[in-house]
Amino acid sequence: MNGEFMGNSLMKDSTKTWQQACNDGLISGAIGSVASAAALSIAGRKETGSTLGPINVISRWLWGDLTAHHHEASLRYTATGYAIHHASATLWAVVYEKLCERPKQSLPARMGGGLGVAAMACFTDYKLTPYRLQPGYEKHLSASSLALVYVSFGLALAARGALARR
Repeated sequence: MNGEFMGNSLMKDSTKTWQQACNDGLISGAIGSVASAAALSIAGRKETGSTLGPINVISRWLWGDLTAHHHEASLRYTATGYAIHHASATLWAVVYEKLCERPKQSLPARMGGGLGVAAMACFTDYKLTPYRLQPGYEKHLSASSLALVYVSFGLALAARGALARR
């Protein structure tokens, strides 16, 4: 064993490089972004009658809190909101790919990793991030719907690795 801890050797062999994590994160981020945007839209429609309100509000990074009152499709709010949402999903997907995704990993382990990263994303979004840079979903969604959005994101992160494994 040459003085090397066995577990460390295993981690070294199974950890992705940052380049691999970024490449895979582009795919898992896109899957996660679409899945969570769909969850946002479905929950928004159910709770406020607006499928785009929860996506538009994300653009408050640029346009301020007035975005919470825009429920129609627009380049200014919808495209900007989705672009920010997609970029954030991709960033968290790279974290997932680097820290959680392993070759020959079981589906429950992949899902657990995805849910863990989604929980980190939620905590970061609402506890560590300054108010102006928070997503603002709570302006349109209940806490239970907000939780479902993050769960859908976490489960979607596992999809790329699970599908690639086949």
